[in-house]
Formats: sequence, structure tokens, C-alpha cells
Amino acid sequence: MFAAKSQTASVAGTVLDQNNLPISNVNIVSGNLGTTTDNNGYYILQLTAETKNTITFSHLGHENVILENLVLTTNETFEFNPVMKRDAIQVAGVDVTATGKKSIEGITTISPEVVRKIPGANAGAENILKLLPGVSFNNELSTQYNVRGGNFDENLVYVNGIEVYRPFLVRSAQQEGLSFVNSDMITGLEFSSGGFQAKYGDKLSSVLDITYKNPVDFSLRVQGSLLGAGTTLETISKNKKFSSITGVRYRDNSLFVNTQRTETNFNPKFVDAQSYLTYRFSKKYHLSFLGAFSINDYQNEPLTRQTNFGTINDPRALLVFYEGQENSKYNNALGALKADYVVNDNTKIDIITSIYHAQEEEFSDVIASYELGEIDTGLGSENLGEVTTSRGIGSQINRARNQLDALIFNFSHRGKFNKEGKSLEWGVKFTHEDIRDQLRESEFIDSAGFFIRPNEPEFVNNQPEEPFTGNIVAFESVQATNFVKTNRFSGFAQYSQQTKLGPHDVYFNLGLRAQHWVLSGEAFDDNSQTLFSPRGQFSIKPDWKKDILFRFAMGSYQQPPFYRELRDLTGTINPNVEAQKSVHYVLGSEFSFNLWDRPFTLISEAYYKDLTNVNTYTVEDVRVRYAAQNNATAFAYGFDFRLTGTFVPGAESWVSLGYLQTEENIDNRGFISRPTDQRLKFAVLFQDYVPTIPNLKLYLNLVYNTGVPGGSPNNADPYQFQNRLRDYRRADMGISYIFADSKNQYPQGHWLHKFKEFSFGFEIFNMFNNQNSITNTWVRDVDSQRQFAVPNFLTSRILNVKFGMRF
Repeated sequence: MFAAKSQTASVAGTVLDQNNLPISNVNIVSGNLGTTTDNNGYYILQLTAETKNTITFSHLGHENVILENLVLTTNETFEFNPVMKRDAIQVAGVDVTATGKKSIEGITTISPEVVRKIPGANAGAENILKLLPGVSFNNELSTQYNVRGGNFDENLVYVNGIEVYRPFLVRSAQQEGLSFVNSDMITGLEFSSGGFQAKYGDKLSSVLDITYKNPVDFSLRVQGSLLGAGTTLETISKNKKFSSITGVRYRDNSLFVNTQRTETNFNPKFVDAQSYLTYRFSKKYHLSFLGAFSINDYQNEPLTRQTNFGTINDPRALLVFYEGQENSKYNNALGALKADYVVNDNTKIDIITSIYHAQEEEFSDVIASYELGEIDTGLGSENLGEVTTSRGIGSQINRARNQLDALIFNFSHRGKFNKEGKSLEWGVKFTHEDIRDQLRESEFIDSAGFFIRPNEPEFVNNQPEEPFTGNIVAFESVQATNFVKTNRFSGFAQYSQQTKLGPHDVYFNLGLRAQHWVLSGEAFDDNSQTLFSPRGQFSIKPDWKKDILFRFAMGSYQQPPFYRELRDLTGTINPNVEAQKSVHYVLGSEFSFNLWDRPFTLISEAYYKDLTNVNTYTVEDVRVRYAAQNNATAFAYGFDFRLTGTFVPGAESWVSLGYLQTEENIDNRGFISRPTDQRLKFAVLFQDYVPTIPNLKLYLNLVYNTGVPGGSPNNADPYQFQNRLRDYRRADMGISYIFADSKNQYPQGHWLHKFKEFSFGFEIFNMFNNQNSITNTWVRDVDSQRQFAVPNFLTSRILNVKFGMRF
């Protein structure tokens, strides 16, 4: 019985008409196997695994949908939601493997189930992205990421076509709570790391395109762990016109923070609620609403810290005693309306309007008294590992009173016309940004009884040899109040076509984006700029025996400055900052083959990015600080490889390898590494199960990144000081037992009958307890005047217990 079951797989989903309404009694046939959809349009069909299957969907009054060459792994459930059209020829011949359909547009598609199952300190969509080549960031508590040498501000994120934003003032990954994207609500995830089409916006690096569900029946999902809890409710009305999906989440990161070198009284509260509602007035007209509200309340009272660093021959330690506390709040709200209108079988238009409001504040007063010293290394000593000789004693006072109020309004129209393999898409958008920001930051450094003054001519003195009677001045300070408004007008048009070039299948896309933006404020004259960005893609699938696809993309990507990019290191707005410019060249291929009688796909890409008008920046944990000068040029190039397939029957896994080099030339002084110059990336996503207990699942992700530039001491010239952080190495593992799911249902009367899904398990984060760091704290030795880079270590090994259920 087990042997027979191990040779099967399933395809399931909901059949919809062209107005996204479910169709009942659709005939679904694959060879000698068949089924029909229920009243909600839902179906599930069992197939033979590890072989090519052809499935035909037929219904009176609709053209057939034919799914060809579907290869599923043993015990896999593949989600397919076809749309059946009237009076139109449905394009047949969709090639699908275990890793999804071939991407002629260079888009990576990831299963929502993989997103939900793979463990991570901050699990979710961004956690999976960091396992892709070219995507990285060395902080497991953060949901931010950089792509192919870019920074966190260069990535677009959409949810159902609605652009979403991140908090502005967050400076530490500890202050981040929840990603905007709720993993339990998604039904689709697409990602492009470069060379994307004109229909996407004006960012330099990447696009994450998320699709939230339109429920087809009632469902309640509940999940919880030692890190938090969440619930997701799906509903649909009896007449199928109204559907809703609502998610509420709570997260507490104290389990992670308590494992760090700094002892604190930590009280974070991260809560968010999201709803996606859809009402179908008719078969042609739908109205949707996306609402989201999040509260990040971060309270931290640091107590002590000891960090050992240095070498075996010269071990050192930094011992810090703290007074004071931090209190940061980030309240963000989004409301969006989307109207979809189906003009006819070939044409669809939509209108989207959204309002995003952010109210954020950072209040902190922290006094840190430090001691830099040598460590007792005697193996038999009672004081092993403790500081024995002080090389530097001092204190540091940090104070912040930052407040920001941001209101962003968007109004856009999009349209699409499809006919006989040809597609024309267009769109226009208006964005208004109103930012009110007050910055009050200061840092005082006291070493050996005297305050260190800024390295500026007016503060040069011989202190402490000669007394200096001037006022006490902060070593570093930012004092600014900014009122900034921006109006942006943008639009795009693109044409794509699938055709034949002899016996070969060919796809091409040509598009143009245009943008005009006007910056205004109380303290400066208005500034404006007009931009044009042509983009193109070409793909060919040769008529060869080998299943291979080639892609080439080239385009102009220009990123007009957002508020943070206008603000220099002193907090002052520079209204003359212009858009950063980048030209992408991407050459890629996808090669599908069988190995060990199972399907695999090798995805390869080589890329080069030529950047001009570059606005240089530094990275402090997760805060990006810009020079606001447009005074540099830069480049980024590299190679990405990802082998994906069924290393274990019935479970998709992949191995990623990437190489990157990115450098910048500031004021023609020569090229140096950019802050995101992460040369080598290796990652593994692996799923497995016990053959004799197939419901006992293992999920594993491994990441290795070489170190990025670690910054420099305050006021140090980056051309005179270059160092790198240590390599980032991390392994997270999860083990779960699946009591119930779509393949494991129980009869009425059994205690598991009421569960559609039920699982219980545990996770081990940072399994090998690697010491990773994200930034350095710079401490001065008063004897030699040397400055030491003391690493700020991230989380250590942690055990988490979790459960999940769906009714």
C-alpha cells in the first residue's frame, strides 16, 4: 500500500472564469483519471508522479484549458488555478516541471508553502529571498535585504499591484518586528533581481510581487510559537460575491535579544492586522480593499555587555555598563482601493488609489561606560576570560529625539490588452509625498577624563596637555527640521509577443517608462527632473532535444530620490539631488534535465550594472545614511547559479551560488568597495522526510556569505580605512510532524477530523552557534591612540517550539 502511494502526486486548485468567479462541474481529465469541480470551483486530482502528465479542463460554453508536460514529484501537491474563457482560443501547451513553469520574463516564482514552512529567525517571504543567489543581508532579525550590490532602499514591493512601504526611522534590526507581507495570506510570490520590465517602478535593484488570496471557502488558520502567534480568517458569502481574508500577528523578539552579549530589560511589542476584501458587483466589475495597520513599540533598557575579540596571541575584551533606555515607536497604516473592470475577453483595466501614513518616533538616552582591556588566558586561572589590565576607560552618551510624520498618496490606472499571443500594457500614476521630520541626535565621547571633540578645524587643541575652556560639544550631532513635499507623475507602455522564429519559440518585450517629479519645501527652491527609461527583454527556447531556454534583458533604471536620499549626513536636505541611474545587462538560461530519474532545473545568470549619478551612502545596522551629493560612479557585476529540484522524492530543494563585485569611484579618487560588496554567496534550502514515517518532515536552510565592508571610525576617510566584517555563516533547522493536511484526512468521529491541517514541531536557529556580526563599535586605546573594531555579535543558538492548525 505504501509503495503504491509513494508513486502518486496531486494537482489541486480552483477553476475560475474570466471574471474570477468559480465554475462548478468542470470536467478535469488526465489519461484514465478524472474528476469535476465542486460548487466552489475547487478540485483535486491524483496523478502519476515522476512522469509527464497532460490535464484537460473542459466546460460547456468555455474553451478548453490544456496543461501539458506537468511533472510532479512523489507526494507533491501542485496548485493550479486555471481561468476559462468564453469565445476565445485558450493558449495550450504550458510546460511545467516540479520547479514551476519556465520564466520567459526572468521572474523567480516560489511556492507559498515553501515560504510558510522553511524556518528562519524572521520567517516569511524575505527569509526565502535571502536563500536566492544575488540576495543577501547579514542580519537574521531583519526583513530587509540588498540585491546585487544595491541597498535596502532600492527594492520595490507590491501586494496585489499596490506598492507598500517600510518604516523610515528604523536603525537597528532589533527594532524591526514584522514584515509587511503576511505569509499566511499569500497565494503567489514572484521576484526579479534585475532586468525587470517597464511595468514595474523606478527602483535600481529588484521587484517583489506578492499576490494575496481570494478565498473560495471558509477557513481559519492558527499558528503560534515561543516568538509569537497569528491567526488568519478566510470567508466567502453564499452568493460568492464577497470574499475576505484577514490576518492578525503578534511577535516578541526577546528570545533572540536575550541570547546576545548585551544584557537588557527588553519589552518589544510588534502587532499588525491586515485585511484584503473583494466584492464582485458583476462578472465584469470587482472592487477590492487592502487595509493594514502595524504597531512596533520597542523598549530597551541595556544593562551590561562584555565582548571578547582580538587574536589568540592578543586577546582583548570590551566591558560596558549602561544607564538609560531606548523607546521607539513606529505606527504605520495603509488603505488602498482597487477597481477591476473587464471590458471584454481581451481587455482589462484597473484603478488603484492608496494612502500610507507613518508616525514614528525615536527617544533614547543611553550612557555607556566602557573598559577596554586584556583578558586572562590562563587555563587554570580562576579569572579565566575576565579583564585583567585596562587599556582604555571612557564613556559615551547617546541621545536622540527623532520624530517623523509621513503621508503618501497614490492614484494610478493600468490596462492590458491580450490577443493571439500579443500583449499591450500601459499605466499612469500620480504620487504625492508629504514628509515632516525632526532630527535631534548627539553623541558625546569622554575618554580618560576629557571630552573628545569633532575632528574639525575650529576644535583643534592640545587637550588634555593644555586646558581648553570652550563649551562641551558633541563629537557627532545632527540637528535638523525638514518639511518636504514631492509630486511624482509617471507612466509606462510596453508591448510583448510570443511567436516563432523558424522552429524555435521566441518571446520579446519592449517598454518605456517616463517620470516627472517636483520637489518643494519651506527652506529651499523647488527642483524638478524628467526621466525616460527604455527596457527590453528577449527569450528563445530552441527546438532542441535538450530542454533549455535563453534570456537576455537590457534596460535603463533611474531612481528619483525619496526623502532619505535627499538628507545628507547632517540631516540637511539637499534639493539638488537627482535620480541615480543604472543600466542593467542580464544574460540567463534555464536548463531542465532528469537526474536520478527526478526532474531538476539549473538557472544561471550573468549580469553587469553600470551606475552613474551615484548617491553614496554608509550602512549602520539597517539604517542607510546618504551623502546626498550624486558625486560618484559605480559598477556591479557577478554570476548567479541555482540548482532546484527533487533531491529527495516528493520535496523541492535548491542550492544557490553567487559571486558579486561592486565598487564606486567618489570624486574621481579611484574605485573602492561599496558597503554591500559581498563577494561570495552560498545557500541551501533542503526539505526531507523519514521514508518510514513520511509525515515527519525536516526543513533546513544554510547560508554562507563572505564579509562586507565594516565601515570606519567616525570621520575617517573611506579611502584611507577599509576593513571587512567576518564571514556570515548560519544554519536553521525545523522538524515538524504533520498530523493532518490535504493528503492526510480522517473520518468523522476521529479527533483529527475537524482539522484541515495540523502540525507540531520545533526549530533550532543558528544550529552551529556561529558568532556573526553586523557592525563594529569603535573604541580608542588611550595609551597608543589606536582604535579597535569591536564586533557587535548577532544571535546565538536558540530553540523554538511551534504549532500550526487550519480548520
